[in-house]
Amino acid sequence: MEPIKVQSEGGLNVTLTIRLLMHGKEVGSIIGKKGETVKKMREDSGARINISEGNCPERIVTITGPTDAIFKAFAMIAYKFEEDIINSMSNSPATSKPPVTLRLVVPASQCGSLIGKGGSKIKEMRESTGAQVQVAGDMLPNSTERAVTISGAPEAIIQCVKQICVVMLEAYTIQGQYAIPHPDLSKLHQLAMQQTPFTPLGQTTPAFPAAGLDASNQASTHELTIPNDLIGCIIGRQGTKINEIRQMSGAQIKIANAMEGSSERQITITGSPANISLAQYLINARFRDVAAMWNDPTSMTTS
Repeated sequence: MEPIKVQSEGGLNVTLTIRLLMHGKEVGSIIGKKGETVKKMREDSGARINISEGNCPERIVTITGPTDAIFKAFAMIAYKFEEDIINSMSNSPATSKPPVTLRLVVPASQCGSLIGKGGSKIKEMRESTGAQVQVAGDMLPNSTERAVTISGAPEAIIQCVKQICVVMLEAYTIQGQYAIPHPDLSKLHQLAMQQTPFTPLGQTTPAFPAAGLDASNQASTHELTIPNDLIGCIIGRQGTKINEIRQMSGAQIKIANAMEGSSERQITITGSPANISLAQYLINARFRDVAAMWNDPTSMTTS
């Protein structure tokens, strides 16, 4: 369950999730007749492409996979939208071709990194890619996320998405990785959205410090509160998941017994700051993985 893998040539090959907000007509175009278009996009790109259920006017399209697969999927979507524009123009008197427009859903906490100091980053993106990029001032309804609108030629959009992915990786946390339309999962979503300090991207694997080397490795304690109905996904079948987290993090993790009348359980993590940080990361990553399974029931396996 390592989200970061390092390729032999030294480049990062990271599994990412990017979400798009689409109108019904756009979703119909991506799905195609009998689902053929989206099936082909999945096969050709290697990315997982999931479309939220429901009859609401706007749907969320979630694209997950290694960065290369994500860029291929984006390219296919951008070119499909351009094809739709060209087809609609053949029946209209308009002479100038409107740009392709995609709307990304980005955690509000990462929007500052996208904009940059005094708007420097967003300006650099516009100039280097030729795409128009706008970050919404307000959050999306009932959400902690904002829409980032990218407009331009498909090539410009793809370059722009690459740059946005880089920015998101630089500020890599596990927050906001998945959209969960299932209403009963709001607590799970909240936990998966928690920010956790983690190893800088420059390191290939989390550091596993040897105890007692210096003062920073002195044992300390951190407590988490988890809803009762979600504790099972942390413990895993016969304790497999919690043992895996203990082993990988090097931290001691104790789960308090359920208190009568309480809907929550206390988790106590003991170890060096690095051990605690890694344990928190792995716990949050577990919530994220379970949330992803709920988001895509076809991928559900017993874990």
